[in-house]
Amino acid sequence: MRLATFNLLSGRSLPDGGISTQHLVDAVTELDADVVGLQEVDRHQDRSGGVDQAAIVAEALGAPWSRFVPSLDGTPGAAWTPSTAEDGSLTTGPTYGVALASRFPVTSFQVRRFDPAPIGLPLLVPGRRGLTMVPDEPRLALAAVIEAPAGPVTVLTAHLSFVPGWNVRQLRAIARWARSMPAPRFLLGDFNLPGAVPRLVTGWTQLARVPTYPSWRPRVQLDHVLADRPTSVGAAHALQLAVSDHCALAVDLTPGRPAHW
Repeated sequence: MRLATFNLLSGRSLPDGGISTQHLVDAVTELDADVVGLQEVDRHQDRSGGVDQAAIVAEALGAPWSRFVPSLDGTPGAAWTPSTAEDGSLTTGPTYGVALASRFPVTSFQVRRFDPAPIGLPLLVPGRRGLTMVPDEPRLALAAVIEAPAGPVTVLTAHLSFVPGWNVRQLRAIARWARSMPAPRFLLGDFNLPGAVPRLVTGWTQLARVPTYPSWRPRVQLDHVLADRPTSVGAAHALQLAVSDHCALAVDLTPGRPAHW
């Protein structure tokens, strides 16, 4: 089973920042994941052609079980309000959030939300020169219980705050929340935390140590795949794809003893 996490950057291609649905399809087709967690996903945004990017990814992967959950209603960097929807396919108007798509049956989805940090930070923003002061956004984690080939697993995906300390607290809360779900558990996403920090925060096993950001010259790992127990890994890949300023991170799991996957 291939698990992957991919921050889409709303489907933008660099360096020009253009958005092409075909480039998004090409990227996820190359990724070829059985289960993928997606961050920075647009739905019905003018800037990305009004499409449902989560649905496009699911169709390109042949993944009939998927869920998009908006973190905000409106457009990041413009007018928005925190979203409360549990299923983004039922919303109207532009939304933005995270998603999960699976080729294997999903028996349930759950959502955990976090308020934005009260402060922003100066960040490098694609398409802009220098640093831009960016306010934080509402954050969320999306969990799915999946009937995988080796038995039930829980896969969680999240896009955490870029504000130091806030992302650590969010990650700890997600790891505690996951204990109520079936094991083994896998947590993947863009945590805005470098290197080994997610492993140290959660105590979970880090299944890949490879830089993922920026995609054109990866120097730091912000995207992670964690497991709550020892897990057999065949290979791990950081893939520079047709869209995003992040590499996608894919981990190929190999069946071991049932307790260890």
